[in-house]
Amino acid sequence: MAEEAGLSDFEKELYSRQLGLIGTEGQLKLKRARVLVAGLGGLGSAVAIYLAAMGVGSLVLVDREVVELSNLQRQVLYNLEDLGKPKPLVAAEKLRRINPHLRVEALHTEVSEEALLKIDADVYVDALDNWPARFTLDKVAWAKGKPLVHGGVRGFYGQVTVIVPGVTPCLRALFQFTGETREETPLQVFPTTPGIIGLIEALETAKIILGVGSTLTNKLLIFNGLQPSFEIIEFKPDPKMLEKCWS
Repeated sequence: MAEEAGLSDFEKELYSRQLGLIGTEGQLKLKRARVLVAGLGGLGSAVAIYLAAMGVGSLVLVDREVVELSNLQRQVLYNLEDLGKPKPLVAAEKLRRINPHLRVEALHTEVSEEALLKIDADVYVDALDNWPARFTLDKVAWAKGKPLVHGGVRGFYGQVTVIVPGVTPCLRALFQFTGETREETPLQVFPTTPGIIGLIEALETAKIILGVGSTLTNKLLIFNGLQPSFEIIEFKPDPKMLEKCWS
């Protein structure tokens, strides 16, 4: 498309504070990228806002829920006027206000294998709050051979890792959950925790697209907000672990 041949004067001004870091070609990589964000709560709010602001050209937003009062403590995409409205639709409208060049596909639906297999993306972002849905996203990203950026939070704690088919174990094998997974209901989380973890997910997504730096591939970043501290655990893929991945 002609609009992707270069950057307009508007875009050069909009991204002027980062062009010196990633160059015009890097900015065009972001512009051409398509990212799927599953979950539009606290994590997804932070991820989506910063991906839109940095110039990722196309976002697919997937969430089944509507905005509730208890969300507003940490889900910074929403306000009181949004109560009762579908999260993906509200998010899409607000993200376009941040970046008018953004192309957004909003899906108010369950995170299902059937729905996700119809969608192509360069990077899949796990901003979900339950493991069954995460494993569904993990399975689809693995089947499509695309990287998955995983983030999870609870209380003052969070974690991030990057799953790459053929390079790392899948998410299911990495955490080795079997059978039914038990979830805390409702999940207790301090509001800054998903903001911090979501921004790290956005950064990892950007680095994957740009091909710069070192990502959290075969690494698990653990955040402890009470210390505060960041710890990175490195691991080597075990062939037995890889056998547990999606075939």
